Amino acid sequence: MNKRIQSALISVFYKDGLETIINLLKEQDVTIYSTGGTQDFIEKLGAKVIPVEALTTYPSILGGRVKTLHPSVFGGILGKREDATHMQEMKEYNIPEIDLVIVDLYPFEETVASTTDEKAIIEKIDIGGPSMLRAAAKNHKDVMVVASKADYTELVTILSAQNVETTLEQRRQFAIKAFDVCTSYDNAISNYFHQLTIATPFNAPEKAMRYGENPHQSGAFYGDLDKLFEQLNGKELSYNNLVDVDGAMQMINDAFPKPLRRRGFKLRQFYY
Repeated sequence: MNKRIQSALISVFYKDGLETIINLLKEQDVTIYSTGGTQDFIEKLGAKVIPVEALTTYPSILGGRVKTLHPSVFGGILGKREDATHMQEMKEYNIPEIDLVIVDLYPFEETVASTTDEKAIIEKIDIGGPSMLRAAAKNHKDVMVVASKADYTELVTILSAQNVETTLEQRRQFAIKAFDVCTSYDNAISNYFHQLTIATPFNAPEKAMRYGENPHQSGAFYGDLDKLFEQLNGKELSYNNLVDVDGAMQMINDAFPKPLRRRGFKLRQFYY
């Protein structure tokens, strides 16, 4: 089912690549809602913007921690257009339909890489951004969601070719990307706190594994691996390699009357 975009909520940290989208939306008379620096950027391009505060009746508060977390915003994203009750409630509470959500997330990983200041890092944990992305992705039957500037070019191609309409399959594919972005973001935050709070067991040296249980995860070995085994060839070991070694050693112990004694070691995996 094709859906024509009549309104868009845009709130991004990085503005590069956004100009072409704004000009396209402006040409098609799409209503644009925005916040803070994004609003200023859009207005400088000559496009009209309705501030999110006009919907919520609240300014950005708590140092910017709370801007979009409001029923007037999330109702517009999550409302099911074919549901008569949803539409009646949206009308009753003056909640506009939002057809396009363009949101990127605070640069958490970049901040972790550039500073050890925990306060600065924590302030780059985005709350409203992932919430809006998840809401729009959940309601992709009605809403197009764009979670990364890497997808701006594809969005422009779709909107230009289809007169600012999107297909259900296109909305679903962009929703998958949005869920992936949120998952990766949450994993990065989780990993940061794991490394911050998990102490090295037994005061043993740590050796990074090639990867954890999955290629996108990291793992570590605690202890002196060279005293346990001699690696004859091949790549750097992964978490799964050592799990296999552990299983093999257990099989050997079970197979022989006098179990081979192993020196103890401990595996740890960070779950992103």
